[in-house]
Amino acid sequence: MTQGSESVRFTKGTTDTVLHHFERWARDTPEAPALIAGSKNRLPYGVLDARANRLAHHLLACGLPPGGLVAIGTSRPAELVVGILAVLKAGGVYAVVDAETPRTGRRQLAALQPLAPFALLTHTPHRAALDTARGLRAIRTDEAATEIAARPGYAPDLAETAGGAAAPAGAAVLFTASAEPRPVPVGHALLLAAHSGWTELARPTPQDRHLITARPDVTAFAAGWTRALCTGGGLVLPPGPSWPSGNPQQVRTAVDVQKVTVLHTDPAGIAALVVDGPRPTAADRRTGPRPLRSLRLATVSGDRLHLDELDALHVRLRPGVRVLNVYGLTETAGVGTCFELPQLPAPVGEPERLSLLGTPFAGCQVRLRGGEIRLTPPGGGDAIPTGDLGVLRPDGLLEFAGRIRDRIPLHGGSFDPHAVEAAIRTHPGIGAAIVAGVDKDGERRLVAYVSPPPGDPAWDASAPLPDIHGLRNHLSGTVLKEVSPTVLIRLRALPRNRAGQEDRSALPLPTQPVSERPAVHGSKYGRASATPVADSDGGRLVGAGCLTLVVAFLTLLFTPLVWPGSTDLTAVPYPWAALFFLLYVAESLAFGAGLAFLFTGYRLIERRERGRPPGRIRAVHLAASYLLLAWWPQDNAYRLAAKQDWPLQALLVYAFNIPLMIAGLVLAVHVARKPDSPFDFEDKD
Repeated sequence: MTQGSESVRFTKGTTDTVLHHFERWARDTPEAPALIAGSKNRLPYGVLDARANRLAHHLLACGLPPGGLVAIGTSRPAELVVGILAVLKAGGVYAVVDAETPRTGRRQLAALQPLAPFALLTHTPHRAALDTARGLRAIRTDEAATEIAARPGYAPDLAETAGGAAAPAGAAVLFTASAEPRPVPVGHALLLAAHSGWTELARPTPQDRHLITARPDVTAFAAGWTRALCTGGGLVLPPGPSWPSGNPQQVRTAVDVQKVTVLHTDPAGIAALVVDGPRPTAADRRTGPRPLRSLRLATVSGDRLHLDELDALHVRLRPGVRVLNVYGLTETAGVGTCFELPQLPAPVGEPERLSLLGTPFAGCQVRLRGGEIRLTPPGGGDAIPTGDLGVLRPDGLLEFAGRIRDRIPLHGGSFDPHAVEAAIRTHPGIGAAIVAGVDKDGERRLVAYVSPPPGDPAWDASAPLPDIHGLRNHLSGTVLKEVSPTVLIRLRALPRNRAGQEDRSALPLPTQPVSERPAVHGSKYGRASATPVADSDGGRLVGAGCLTLVVAFLTLLFTPLVWPGSTDLTAVPYPWAALFFLLYVAESLAFGAGLAFLFTGYRLIERRERGRPPGRIRAVHLAASYLLLAWWPQDNAYRLAAKQDWPLQALLVYAFNIPLMIAGLVLAVHVARKPDSPFDFEDKD
């Protein structure tokens, strides 16, 4: 399909923008796929351009002024991209808000209020969820679908009325990944300069297929869409609102099926896709397939990435794949510096300690003032303090050295935990670590939160996670005793925020010191728990065992009184009488255990399953209790019931068997379901 492809308010004489780059590809290659969602759902450049033009005309008809801010909140990825292009075509400024998580979306809309947004571009269901009661106008494209579809894809008269005016200064408002989102205005010049710097580094082609795992409101997507649509490539979209972080197989399948060549993700995402993915055999390593075989480039941003992690990625991916560690700010549209292993002039010892940020993007500059990294945006401008610490190495590479906000007050001063965390990572059983200061009983204690390394041959899979004594011994001589952690908490994975950054605010607090807790052996990872098991659990288990024996003895003793004749074995020959007697003993023990578990089991489950909903924990507790309690009354009732007494037989079936089935189903669902919290850790052999 061929359509006119000029902006509604921009003309050929205006300053170049990323929008013009997209429109050139829409004009020159209208049949090329721009958006790809599944094997059959593809939107060509020409169609995408025409749909954006029609929506742009609709926005103008609604009164969008030049430079007007439009918030876009929809869980339909294709409609989201159409909305971004339409706002730019109409001369407005776009801001993507999270419609998938309305609570976050409402906070983002509230943060936009000082910028006086013109409208919220959305669909009817999202409008209700994002309503902030602030009187923000809603333009619901589903309600206006017929009107929008009837508009021409291009109207020369409206383009000409712009009079060749220069593009508005604003292009987008991006959000920081902090707990309280902060809006950051980004101009056309910065958006284009960031895109140009990236294209110079990555050398994209129209044959590339791009996949961005970040959520739509995160800078990596809200500004990163240009990497695909402004270079003639295809942008692979998720089947739902976003790529699920807990389901890497879906992303892995999309990469393989759509032949994705350029992947944009974060450290946790790339580890889940590559390191935790299917392991190639020895033959595969020489000649056969490897994970994400179609890739030629992977960009990793959002958080620190260590050299050993980079090396592990190269071990798993096919030879020749470039892996770029990108460092940038929202204020610089996501670009700043970049590092890849070939930049390293010589091998280094203990790569687990180093996180290198490399050298600046084209047009960017890096300055260090008081150890703090300051980035000059691409295209020029004032240096922006990042709040991150860095060191300029003799080889000219910038090294990440921590964050100012993570400094821990201690003994009247403060220290940067990054160096201690890097030293902890040198333990072969640890893949990631965070050190935090926790006040307990008026005393500041240093807590090490550790998680196991991904399952990759590049790491030593034989070493278990250490206990606190083993960790302190490992750090001895490397880390000062005063800043060596005294508490150890094992987690399945470190908590991360929406942008893939380690989220220290989401770390669980220890309920008691665990420095005396022995190590857990027998598996690679041990047993990680957000809250250490209290010493009182041991006493509770002993009490439950005693109660089980007492109740079992009383049950066996009083069964003939409660169920007269149900345990009469005088007519049963040997050895069957002995076997049936053992069955009665087992039923009595089960009844005793069920009663003990009914009174003591909830706390035990709650401690081990912390993070799951209380109602679900209670359902599991009652189901397990019933599975133990039911056998004694059920078996005795059946023995005394006549075989032809159908009413009684039916009553017994429905009173006992059906609840037993339900209890078993509750336990099966609980075991099969994914943990609700990243702190629920299951042993793996």
